Amino acid sequence: MKIEAGYDIAFQCAHDVPMLLMLSVHPERQTDLLTEHRVSLSPDVPARDYLDAFGNICTRLVAPGGLLKISNRFIVADSGKPDDVAPNAVQWEVDHLPDETLVYLLGSRYCDTQKLSDLAWAQFGNIPAGWQRVQAICDYVHDRLEFGYHHARSDRTAAEGHEERRGVCRDFAHLAVTLCRCMNIPARYCTGYPRTGRILIGRGRDAADVAISTTFGAAQLAHFTVVTEEFSDENASASLVPNQALAPIVSSFQFA
Repeated sequence: MKIEAGYDIAFQCAHDVPMLLMLSVHPERQTDLLTEHRVSLSPDVPARDYLDAFGNICTRLVAPGGLLKISNRFIVADSGKPDDVAPNAVQWEVDHLPDETLVYLLGSRYCDTQKLSDLAWAQFGNIPAGWQRVQAICDYVHDRLEFGYHHARSDRTAAEGHEERRGVCRDFAHLAVTLCRCMNIPARYCTGYPRTGRILIGRGRDAADVAISTTFGAAQLAHFTVVTEEFSDENASASLVPNQALAPIVSSFQFA
């Protein structure tokens, strides 16, 4: 299948503000792009890309005073298949894990493992290691938290989400990641486009590593629209214009 995706974002800046964006499709999905993928800036200010320590594409720029518009539209090929189910997946012992996965066992800014370790072992310690244990963690998180956009809070940690029993997608991901790490299961935080497919943007330890925008000064978000919609060849003659079928850039987690 083909998916049309993109965004229209705008920031209002009182003066020049250095800015870091993570809005590009992850390098491992670049070969699936069927059209040009370019972060467009208005006004057209200089920008450059680099790969961060986690292999994500980041865009550096200095936003000028006034309104900065950031947009993109592209089409990407996707299988449309649901996530793999592997009930026989095993859990490796820590001393057998690849070196690069160990960072995903550690606590991080929003994944405060030290506060949830005892709970995790009490709750999941008697469940067979591997797929069953991870599935039990996912089920627990979905039962524990109530989803609601009005529950959004930018500084909520996993332990606080567990206590408050509410949150948005990032809080579900943070709690699942944290409980996995408490059980010695490496887990990464992911962000990307959801809905009919999973188009990865970035991976990291938690939301701090994959924020779609980081500003080093005052910049007020003035507009935010994300589009993901199945694209039909019958519509190929039409320009890639947002159809207002909105789906937010969301968070999930993934085994490292």
